[in-house]
Amino acid sequence: MMVVANITPTLPSSRSELRTLMRKCEQMQGMSVLEHGISVAKYYRDLLSHLQTGSSLKYEWKLPEWVYDPLILESLLPTNDVLTYLVYHDCGKPLCIYFDDDGRRHFPDHANVSYELWQGMFGDSDVAWLIKHDMEIHLARASDSERIADRKYWATQLLAGLAEVHSNASMFGGIESTSFKIKHKNLSKMGKRILSLKKD
Repeated sequence: MMVVANITPTLPSSRSELRTLMRKCEQMQGMSVLEHGISVAKYYRDLLSHLQTGSSLKYEWKLPEWVYDPLILESLLPTNDVLTYLVYHDCGKPLCIYFDDDGRRHFPDHANVSYELWQGMFGDSDVAWLIKHDMEIHLARASDSERIADRKYWATQLLAGLAEVHSNASMFGGIESTSFKIKHKNLSKMGKRILSLKKD
């Protein structure tokens, strides 16, 4: 039996109200949805700085070789757009949260809920598209690689995916955890396939 967390909150009408809504909703015990988004954005900025300038990485990373391919940096969307997407990528979670009988949080269809909320407030944009497709790179199969490679978002999706997986790993057992290794392996293979397609 599903137990709804609470009455649906009032829809925000500004970015400030949206951040407040995200701050009040826990992604997990001790971390809000907003804190999670900010963490992923920090990981992305760390990786991007490393790739652009060769600076030392601040966080713990396990990077696939393809991240150093020049085509990655050449193909990324503007940094401000990507950071905005990462901070707000789960903005709809406060609107779809429920707790099951064991007290575990669930956020069904959160990517679409987040997209609808963002798009309703700020219109269609690259940020809105990325929010809607946030889970795609994590769930993609080999058969999806050509479709992803054909879009302008491919490099951004790959690096953002790496940032999210590493940010999450910092809370769930580190890069030696089984969960991280599975997600990292899938992303590594997808990046290799996509870069191969881009160079054919």
